[in-house]
Amino acid sequence: MPTPITIMHVLFRFSIGGLENGMVNLINGLDRHRYRHVIVCLSDYDPAFLQRIQARDIEIYALGKRPGQDLRVWWRMWRLLREVRPTILHTRNFATLELQLLAWLAGVHGRVHGEHGWDVQDLDGSKRKYRIARRVLSFFVQRFIALSRDLERYLLRDVGIEAHKLVQIYNGVDTERFGAVDGRRSTTTIVIGTVGRMKAVKNQTLLCKAFIALLARRPDLIGKISLKLIGDGPLRRDCAALVASAQRQDWVEFTGDSSQVADQMRGLDVFVLPSLAEGISNTILEAMASSLPVIATAVGGNVELVADGLSGSLIASGDVIALSAAIERYVEDGALRRRHGAYGRHLVETQFSLPRMLAHYDQIYQGLAA
Repeated sequence: MPTPITIMHVLFRFSIGGLENGMVNLINGLDRHRYRHVIVCLSDYDPAFLQRIQARDIEIYALGKRPGQDLRVWWRMWRLLREVRPTILHTRNFATLELQLLAWLAGVHGRVHGEHGWDVQDLDGSKRKYRIARRVLSFFVQRFIALSRDLERYLLRDVGIEAHKLVQIYNGVDTERFGAVDGRRSTTTIVIGTVGRMKAVKNQTLLCKAFIALLARRPDLIGKISLKLIGDGPLRRDCAALVASAQRQDWVEFTGDSSQVADQMRGLDVFVLPSLAEGISNTILEAMASSLPVIATAVGGNVELVADGLSGSLIASGDVIALSAAIERYVEDGALRRRHGAYGRHLVETQFSLPRMLAHYDQIYQGLAA
């Protein structure tokens, strides 16, 4: 049997999140006889989240990065590269890109960098220093993977990455795990929900404001609709304060982080993603696979996933009135919910399947290893 190709995956932190979920799907889906996977975290990792990886012999290292520039990380990474000797280094997002220089110096055969979404410090990619850094460091990268057409255009047009180095690959979703459910729910309450880390870029406060505004405008809906926020993070306190000040806490549920996202999706009727910026959202794909209509802000890769008027609705970022109106339309029209949910499921099956994603990554890894 040939020696497996060793992929060293590098990311900031391995915990609950869209990037991390995508990485778990990739590692679990690739042929275990052909690949060996090593995970390196700049900061640390969540042992409970690591259990989502099916292979029990997975190697994971935490470099313990301190805030700001920490030169110790370079030394620790250099030692790991010399010890593990990966066939391919796959870094993800801007925080890890500089480590491609070390991989080049260490003689790593294949060097891949993935851009998964926008940094909170550079929501639209306009900051010049980030563009220059990406351009300089691109010398050491053999393949750039953009998860959305939006990121692909940015890397090609704004950063100046050479076209032959650039590949666009959409995330894939497990259509068996996130499956449509006939007769979704027995209760008469319509549940509006979102899933994601509760931090500024995800902007769950917009959803809370829209829900409060809808009940203020339509008091007849009180008791007929509820809001569920799945996830945890610094924004949870702000959202809870908003809901409490409007005296709507009886109709809003904060579930915290959950490892049972597929089951949580089955309890929703409408999915909302109110982000300020996005790459390709795993949660949108999971909602579509679950036959849910999706309301999302028209930012980043969201416009590539949600077919406005067919599988869901796109609204302007930060527009409370538009979001409140979109939720109201789905609350009032059950046939619209079912129609848009079914079309979303169709899009996932034809364009965003997990086997499709795995085949693309396999092709890139095999090509570089050869």
